[in-house]
Amino acid sequence: MNYLIIEDEEPAANRLNRLVNEIDANWNCIDVLASVSTAIKWFKQHEQPELIFMDIQLADGDSFEIFNSVSIKSHVIFITAFDKYAIKAFKFNSVDYLLKPVKPEELESAINKFKSLAGETDQHIPDLSKLLGEIRSDKKYQKRLLIKFGDTFKAVEISDVAYFFTQNRGTYVCTYENVKYPIDETLDHLIEMLDPSTFHRINRQFIISINSIEKMVSYSKSRVKLDLKPPAEEEIIVSTDRSPEFKQWLKG
Repeated sequence: MNYLIIEDEEPAANRLNRLVNEIDANWNCIDVLASVSTAIKWFKQHEQPELIFMDIQLADGDSFEIFNSVSIKSHVIFITAFDKYAIKAFKFNSVDYLLKPVKPEELESAINKFKSLAGETDQHIPDLSKLLGEIRSDKKYQKRLLIKFGDTFKAVEISDVAYFFTQNRGTYVCTYENVKYPIDETLDHLIEMLDPSTFHRINRQFIISINSIEKMVSYSKSRVKLDLKPPAEEEIIVSTDRSPEFKQWLKG
């Protein structure tokens, strides 16, 4: 049985592939795709597999955009970091899902559900882009962070945050007053907590507030170089695969 993985985090894709093969060693992963644009091109050139494991948030946009360009006939198991409200919405619309980080028992349950549906050829796929919009419009975003210092705590207002970044395997928040605090959340988790109209992930290391941008300069390979306030300790470049989405975000 052939399946396809659409996931932009290589470690997550490798782990998922390993878990699938532990459940059924006869299954074959035919490819791993990391972006919306790559997936659209792939589907136009290849026969579709029986099953697709599809992450929702990819480097260059939401995977729902794939459905707007290609008629997907395969069964799909979505992978998401959305909160429980979103999960209920997907379940109500009869879409299989796996919540990150993927748990082996939940993966096996989803695979068993797929096997029970494998003979059906008229799979109903709802308007997922509309569903995502409804989820986001109703979602309550984080207003402040609670940061622990030993036995004490400090509340930091999200409105005071210029950007979040990773460094030496740790995650940090930087305020407009150029005060930096270590935090427990990962950037993957943070991007789901933050209002997407204000915050955007520009590469694997940075999530920035639109209000932190001081200057933007065109860079090589269609990338964008940013000067932030307060200044970051390293050069800030919007990655090539995220540049189109970044420019769209700037337009609102």
